[in-house]
Amino acid sequence: MAKDAPPRWDRRMQQRLVRGEAAALGELYDRFAALVHSQAQRMLDDEEAADLVTREVFGHIWEHPDSYDPEQGPMRSWVADLTHRLSVRRLRDTHGQAAGAGPDAQAEELEDRVRRATTAARADYIVAAMPAPLRAALELAHVQRRDYRQTAADLGVTGDEARRRLRLGLQLLSTATDRPPAGTTPPGHGRTP
Repeated sequence: MAKDAPPRWDRRMQQRLVRGEAAALGELYDRFAALVHSQAQRMLDDEEAADLVTREVFGHIWEHPDSYDPEQGPMRSWVADLTHRLSVRRLRDTHGQAAGAGPDAQAEELEDRVRRATTAARADYIVAAMPAPLRAALELAHVQRRDYRQTAADLGVTGDEARRRLRLGLQLLSTATDRPPAGTTPPGHGRTP
C-alpha cells in the first residue's frame, strides 16, 4: 500500500455509508461519538448544545456520506472538522441572538471565544491522538506536576527518554495554536456541511 494511501478502514466505512448501511453508521458512532461530543462540549460549554451538535454531525454523515473523501485525510479528522464547523455555527447563532454589547463588541467577543475554543478543541484532539507513551509523559509531568526524573521513574524509562517524550509531546501540542497562512486550508478541511 502506498505511504499516503487512505487507511483501509476509512475507505470501507465511506463505501458502506454511501451504500446506506445503518450498521456502518452505528460503528462510526461507537468509534467517534465521544470525540464529537467532547469537542462540541469544549467549544460550546453547554451540554445540551453538545448533544445537538453530536446528533447534527452524525445526521450530516448519514445524509451526505459522499462528502467525505478518503484521499483528503483520515475519517477521524473529517469528523473532527465537521464537529468544529457545526459547533462554530451554533456558537455564532447563539451569540448572535444574545443581547448586550454593540454589534462590533459582540463580533469581537465572539471571534475571541471561537479562537479560544478552537485552540482548546485542537489541543484536546492532539493529546487524544498522540501515542500513549507521549500522552503518559505529559500527564505525569504537566498534570501531576512531576519533574522529568520522577516521570522517568514512573514510566520505567531513562531520564533522556523521558525528556525526549516530553519535548516531542510539547512540540505536538504547540501546533494547537498554529494557524495556517491566510487563504490556505489544510486538505480535507473546508467543505461546507
